[in-house]
Amino acid sequence: MSYLVPSEFVTKMIDAGEAKVFMSTRDTIVRAYMAGAILALAAWFAISINVATGQPLIGAILFPVGFVMLILLGFDLLTGVFVLTPLAWLDGRAGVTIPGILRNWGLVFVGNLAGALTTAFFMACVTTFAFTQAPDKVGTVISNIGEGRTLGYAAHGAAGMLTLFMRGMLCNWMVSLGVVGAMISTTVPGKVIAMWMPIMLFFYMVFEHSVVNMFLFPAGLMLHAPFSILDYLIWNEIPTVLGNLVGGLAFTGLTLYATHVKTAPKRAALQRVA
Repeated sequence: MSYLVPSEFVTKMIDAGEAKVFMSTRDTIVRAYMAGAILALAAWFAISINVATGQPLIGAILFPVGFVMLILLGFDLLTGVFVLTPLAWLDGRAGVTIPGILRNWGLVFVGNLAGALTTAFFMACVTTFAFTQAPDKVGTVISNIGEGRTLGYAAHGAAGMLTLFMRGMLCNWMVSLGVVGAMISTTVPGKVIAMWMPIMLFFYMVFEHSVVNMFLFPAGLMLHAPFSILDYLIWNEIPTVLGNLVGGLAFTGLTLYATHVKTAPKRAALQRVA
């Protein structure tokens, strides 16, 4: 069958998490680098569509193109490994340790950041004719996004920080469902459809994705947006990473694992014991 039942695809999630923990440093960084670069390119693409059409929904509908490409090519996002690798540890896979998981997260973070920064530089260069003039409409919008989603949160203090964290949680609830979506079908069209839906939702709802933000905010800084690197780290990237971790693991990884792997005894079985 082209559809895998939940108990089957959750096992695939655990297998994938185990494989990522033991992946070589070179392969982990290369795959993370390409994932960051492609996802950043998709964000640039979606913003360009929004500017051209004035319709954010169209950009959200088409943004998942980048996510689909990177997943089908076997590349890794931080938001995905946040969910998959802990499941291998919870399942007791041999050799999977907390230090090994943290190593994987650190390498994927570095790779994603490097890839996103590469695309950010390309975008800044293209939209300013190699930094010889002011940014075009797309560059200006990207610059404004960086300002609004750092200083905008900071203006609300603790309430802004809580809102940012919750948007990060909601984001990886959806993005991790996209990662899972690639595992529930054995056909490319089935994988694409399953991935497309939650990714479109997160982008249109303007939730906070740590890897997308590795592109948007450094790109804004390259275009001289009026916020600092410290603003970006404190009022976006760090809380977003933490929100992504909590949201993806709590709402996707642990819930699927708890009910499809560590299932509770069925009522009939309990009655037979009684």
